[in-house]
Formats: sequence, structure tokens, C-alpha cells
Amino acid sequence: MKKNEEFLGLPIISITEGRELGVSKSLLIDAEHGCVAAIIIEDEDWYRGVKLLPYGSVVAIGHDAITITSSENILVLDDAVEFEPFLDQNIRVIGTKAITKGGTIQGIVSNIFIDDDGKIAKIVLSAQDTEEQKELSADEISIFGKEVTIIDSAVPDKVNNKSVDKKTFSAAEQIKPAISVKKTEPSETKPEKNTEQVKNTANMTKNDTKPIKSTSVSGTASTNDTTAEKTDSSVTASSAEDRHRRFLLGKKASRRITTDNGIVIVEEGADITEEILQKAKLANKFIELSMNVK
Repeated sequence: MKKNEEFLGLPIISITEGRELGVSKSLLIDAEHGCVAAIIIEDEDWYRGVKLLPYGSVVAIGHDAITITSSENILVLDDAVEFEPFLDQNIRVIGTKAITKGGTIQGIVSNIFIDDDGKIAKIVLSAQDTEEQKELSADEISIFGKEVTIIDSAVPDKVNNKSVDKKTFSAAEQIKPAISVKKTEPSETKPEKNTEQVKNTANMTKNDTKPIKSTSVSGTASTNDTTAEKTDSSVTASSAEDRHRRFLLGKKASRRITTDNGIVIVEEGADITEEILQKAKLANKFIELSMNVK
């Protein structure tokens, strides 16, 4: 079982040709089956379009490299028709809000663990306002969505770590956030203060319409080694994105690109500008725009 970041930034090595064929950049998620469909790679010809390594073609994922049989295992977009639905869905899992079917936010998905067969084994949730974290197995997940991960079963209560039975929830208990907030006050509190806290929590839940930033928080950020690995990965991704942006600027869109809500990002034939690139990135349409320029 490996964490998400252990897949990224690794060289892709052909064991029959003795060649380095690129670097793993991100994971393509099959949300319906809760697994990794392919690994998106970046090579010297990255500006020609997306290239995919089907997960089934991976021989091994080691500490220093990902090995495959040959360069023929790597697919260009024209040869990867079966993976297009996953590219269109663009499910990232990490950074999504984790919410129960009862409408209670449990936290933000900060990491995922993947089995050797590519299945998502468990996820790590981080609290929105504390450093507290918890793990959920894949069996407790109902849906991996683009913005929200839906939790199917009851999850441990963060206050006392006991299983919460949804049937025993009172109306007041259902509006309490599942993520506890660390207190610096004495354990004994006045009843009036508890009542006020429930009221405030209800108002916060009712009015909570602010978008939550998608951030990837390492589940093991307490160690220096993991922090260093994250920094190296961030620098590599940033430099690659800068090169990609410079390549796209000034080109023309080969078709109209819109957001999921139908808002036009760029019209067919229009010049690609910095503003359009920013809109595409915010709408998670950067890859789609990259594949439709001329």
C-alpha cells in the first residue's frame, strides 16, 4: 500500500529497452470503481499532448522508479479512447470535502492510500480548522465526486472516538460538526455556553456557502523527509506548468471550451491569453484546453 505522493515524480523505466520514458505527474482516477485507471506522465515531448500509462501495464512501483515492460505501454491521447471519460471527469479525490449522507462535513481529503492492484484502500481526512486527522477505509465511501466525497457509513465521533449511530441522533446533535475544535478552556463549562455554541453551530451550518479551497495536506507532514519530498514535487510540477503555459500563450483554441456550468472559457479560434489560462485552471479545464489548441 502506498500514499498518493509516493506515485508522483518517479521516472518511468522500460526494463526491456533500458530507457527512461518520462516522469509520473498525476493519477487518473476511475471514480466508479474506486481505483487508479492510469498514470499521467510527462516527457520531453509533453507539449504535444497528454500521455498515459495504463495502471495494468505497470510492472512495479518502487521507491525510486516505476517500471514497465516497454515504451509501447505508454499511450498518446489518440490511442487512449477508453480513458477519455476519466479525463473528462477529472476526479482528483484529494482536496475534496468529505460529507456524510446526513449532510455533516467530516473534513477535507488530504491523502489517499492505494493498494498494489490500484484500488483506493483508504483516505485521510484533515479537519478544516485544526491539525487533527483521521482515516476512513474505502468501504465507508459511497461516491468519489469531483468536489465532494460522500461517506456512506457512520464514522467515529472525534470527541470520544466511539461509533456514532445515526438512528440515535437528536435534531440538535445532527447539526453539530463531526470535527472537534481543540479548546483551551477548562473542561467544565456552563450550560448557557453549551446552548449558545449549538446555536452558533446551527447558523454556521445553515450559512456555509463559502467554497473550500482544495489543498493537498500530507498525512505525514510531521517528518522532515516527507516535507522535503513534497517540496521537490511542488517545484517540479510548478516548473512544468510554467513551460506549458508559455507554450500555450498565443495559440488558438481548436474548439469552444466551457466550464461544467456552461460558462464559456474560450471560443473556437480565439487566441489563448493569460486570462483564459487562468480561467481554465480554476475550472479544472487546463488539460482539456491543452489538448484543443492549434
